[in-house]
Amino acid sequence: MTEKYGRSFAGKVALVTGGSRGIGEGIVRRLASDGAAAAFTYFNSEEKAKRLASEIDAAGGKALPIKADSASAEDIRATVNQVVKELGEIDIFVNNAGIMIRGTIDSYSLEDFDRMLAVNVRAAFVGIQAASQAMKDGGRIILIGSNTAVRTAFPGASVYSMTKAALTGLVRGAAIDLAPRTITVNNIQPGPTATDMSAPHAEAVKTLIPMARMADVSEIAGFVSYLASDEAGFITGASLTIDGGYVA
Repeated sequence: MTEKYGRSFAGKVALVTGGSRGIGEGIVRRLASDGAAAAFTYFNSEEKAKRLASEIDAAGGKALPIKADSASAEDIRATVNQVVKELGEIDIFVNNAGIMIRGTIDSYSLEDFDRMLAVNVRAAFVGIQAASQAMKDGGRIILIGSNTAVRTAFPGASVYSMTKAALTGLVRGAAIDLAPRTITVNNIQPGPTATDMSAPHAEAVKTLIPMARMADVSEIAGFVSYLASDEAGFITGASLTIDGGYVA
């Protein structure tokens, strides 16, 4: 497959959670195009996951779709074990899977709160822990957070914003813990991004962005590719916003 920007991940193994659609799909496609063997998880989108894997394989790449629930620590650990067994030690881990259950704080249910914590925060912790144990020294760990960690902006997103803000603290500590192994840990915070899920709100959201457009999935994926590369070896513990000036 075509390598872009001179960044070759040939011979490397990547694992992306929530990789069958949206930003996750874009990340899987980019890492595969850069030469990595790209494993990725999905939960509900089996047809999309299999189609994505088939397209990558047909283009000369390597993809491994794995069904897993990010709310389950057992599923995450089993996924890491499967990737190591089938593809080898992990070089790049991208924790992308996340959910948003909207609701104002005065009526938010504890069940929804616990689900949000499980998928958006606990899964990141478990993923970092499991992946780092199965990762070569010099590996790359990247979380996909949100610029709502900086600016919530809308009612009904308090719990979502809290979960994304939690990632900023997690990457700082994890970066220090894993620095002796030269493993970097960073958090990308996208703003509004053009996906199927965001399409109904696109026009309203564009008015809030200084650059007057939403991010393209490829721009988020390109940022992941950079942070996963040797060029970014001195960047760690950072939460980096890519949002067209939304929080400026």
